[in-house]
Amino acid sequence: MTSSNVSRRGLLRTAALGAGTLALGGGLSACGSGSPSSAADALTYWDWYVTQAPWVDKEIDLFEKGHSGVDVKKTTQQNAKYADLVALANRSGNPPDVFMIPQVPSVAEQVAKGWLHPLDEWATPKWQSRFPEGTFLEGANVFDGKVYSAPLKGSGPLYQLYVHHGVFKAAGLTNPDGSVKIPRTWDEVTSAAQTITKKSGGKSYGLGFGNADNIGVLAWWLDLFVRGAGAPGGAPTGAGTGMDYRVGKWTYGTDRSYADFLELFVEWKKRGFFHPNSVSLSDEAARAFFERGKFGMTVGGVWNQPEWTQHKFTDYSLVTLPSPTATPKGFYYADPVGNGAFAAVSAKSKKAHEAFQWLDALTSPAAGRRWVEDLNGVSAYPADNDPAGIDSKPFAAFVGMTRQVLRGPVPLVRNPELAGVAPGAPKPDISDVVTGIYTGQVKDVQGALSSLADQKFQLLSDAVAAVAKQGKKVSTSDYVFADWDPTKPYTTKKKA
Repeated sequence: MTSSNVSRRGLLRTAALGAGTLALGGGLSACGSGSPSSAADALTYWDWYVTQAPWVDKEIDLFEKGHSGVDVKKTTQQNAKYADLVALANRSGNPPDVFMIPQVPSVAEQVAKGWLHPLDEWATPKWQSRFPEGTFLEGANVFDGKVYSAPLKGSGPLYQLYVHHGVFKAAGLTNPDGSVKIPRTWDEVTSAAQTITKKSGGKSYGLGFGNADNIGVLAWWLDLFVRGAGAPGGAPTGAGTGMDYRVGKWTYGTDRSYADFLELFVEWKKRGFFHPNSVSLSDEAARAFFERGKFGMTVGGVWNQPEWTQHKFTDYSLVTLPSPTATPKGFYYADPVGNGAFAAVSAKSKKAHEAFQWLDALTSPAAGRRWVEDLNGVSAYPADNDPAGIDSKPFAAFVGMTRQVLRGPVPLVRNPELAGVAPGAPKPDISDVVTGIYTGQVKDVQGALSSLADQKFQLLSDAVAAVAKQGKKVSTSDYVFADWDPTKPYTTKKKA
């Protein structure tokens, strides 16, 4: 449950508006960029970074200058097809030397398939010690005591509430000193949305989003608002995600925060606070509408900011964890098992030493600080995440939100044998349920939430049983952390 730096739609949009180098409609083709080197002996490197491509290109340039005779040939693959492309490259025996690890299959499966090169020859204890404690975990990126990957970025709040200053000022939502009155509670969001909608005369609405792309936008709203209400599982999309580790189950139907917010969400719609075209707008169109002041508040992630910065739009603020109470009862939680931003060396690389040198440079503290300074996201190194010196006030605000991310329980740390557990995703999942509630297609809100929670736990139980049949000592009880206080960082405890 960590910060994403570019959404799939954002990636496609950026590519389309950029140099036109990413093949958007042609299936599996992709672009090579970065170093101009096309020599057959160059190191090959794959990622899915488009918005962050200038940072990668800069790191390649610095690396090549410091490593005479070693060139890096970068290929930026289409995000939606990345996992398939990596699998295909491995099956054909021609994978890249270094690559961002796809989220599917799991890292454990990739190691078992022989895709990843163990890094222990170079990743010494001294090298590992430069990373924050807990970076290298058995069952996450360490298997049978061998290290297989290193992180490219750190954890920030996944979603934020964005507030348009101009819209708020036009509605008179200001403090005595003229600054914008930023809403931080559910009631304050409701009041601001009502005021904007009423006073704008139809020119602006209080709230807006774009859900036409089917990328889970409405689940973002649920996730953001219920965490601060004390539902630590939130509502992230993806198989196996969103569990409340206090009980080892999905609590959509038993934690009233979910139904309470969805009731409020539907009330906002009934009272006309949402832009009427929200369901039919694309995510990128919604960002453009927000920029132009068509609505005063929207929910998204840090991936919104590069486009707005490019357009010189900085007249906004962002907050995270809006809550029913003045003080949030929950947070976002860092999970080092998340592998979407880890780099690895291919087991088939004929230049493994040089490949590790590139991975070493790409995951270094210096590269991490440049990642932050280039407004890409949060570094894996806490010392890099200093808002001072960052020119963009909105991005500096995001970097400062790292304190809203606490270390949470990680079942794999307590029982590494869980690495093989891979539950499927139900259909409909949480995003579909929220969309159905918003559109009125789902009438029994409580029933839909409870049913989904039961389905997700059954899928987990089936996945655990499958691994247990292989002789592994695993149980659904491995996901229960009854001693966890979601308002405090979790202290790692090994399974006895």
